Amino acid sequence: MLIGIRLQDHAIISIIFFGSENHLPWSVQEVEAVVASYLEMLAAELTEVAYSKAVARRRLAPLLRDRSNGAIEFKFCNISAVLIELSFPYISGYKPRWNYQRLLFDVVAQQLAINRNMHQVAERDVESSIVIPAVEDILRAWSDPPSQRGKVRKIAEPSRPYIPLPVNYLEREARNRAMGLEGEKFVIKFEQARLIRDGRDDLAGNVEHIAETKGDGEGFDVLSFDRSGRERLIEVKTTKYGKETPFYVSRNELVVSEEQAKQYFLYRVYEFRKMPKLFGLKGALSSTCMLDAASYVARVA
Repeated sequence: MLIGIRLQDHAIISIIFFGSENHLPWSVQEVEAVVASYLEMLAAELTEVAYSKAVARRRLAPLLRDRSNGAIEFKFCNISAVLIELSFPYISGYKPRWNYQRLLFDVVAQQLAINRNMHQVAERDVESSIVIPAVEDILRAWSDPPSQRGKVRKIAEPSRPYIPLPVNYLEREARNRAMGLEGEKFVIKFEQARLIRDGRDDLAGNVEHIAETKGDGEGFDVLSFDRSGRERLIEVKTTKYGKETPFYVSRNELVVSEEQAKQYFLYRVYEFRKMPKLFGLKGALSSTCMLDAASYVARVA
């Protein structure tokens, strides 16, 4: 069974409605224009074609009712949140904002349902292989986990018929073994550099790629060490997309994280396409993440 992961919510949420300078709700036509613009930028990003966010905003201006740049940017961030909900790649430069209206969700789902090119681009991207980009100082790749944020929606319009997407692209990317292997190699280099920095060259030489030497059944990918010499069991999850992209774990990984909670780490490698970064979560996954069942093993009763 695969389990979808999102970080646990603990923060108190303040909802700020950007784009209300003129106190007019976003019309269907405005939302359709903003979504179309976002998807154009996303297609460019996934195909590594240069694009300009400023140009996109200027082109949108005549189609919108006196919306500020801040309002447009916030709506783009809302679209990122919707795409994550739909298990679709998103523009990592637009961090997801979750207090979107149902109208936005429906428009994004409808435009994706008829945008054949967008699906072709996404499919090629999630299946493509990748090589570890050159990193001058790998220790600077470490970052904090995503800030805790709730998912508060304001449903202002009646829902239109929802057309589910035919493919879970984020799950398909997670199954890209070639990319996963490169992510594990990146973590090994990071751990070796960390231990050398801490004066433990002896331990750096003992960092082991468990997924290669013992297979996938151990429940973690890399055996490393703390400065004191205590073992660190690291499960690696890699994505080309942004920090907030959900990831998937197996039942075995979940069980091992519970049994070895004091030594267990989840390393999330993200933005692997350009400048890889990573953050870590220590302990049982049930205590650091929100677990959503993504699939089940079924037998005839």
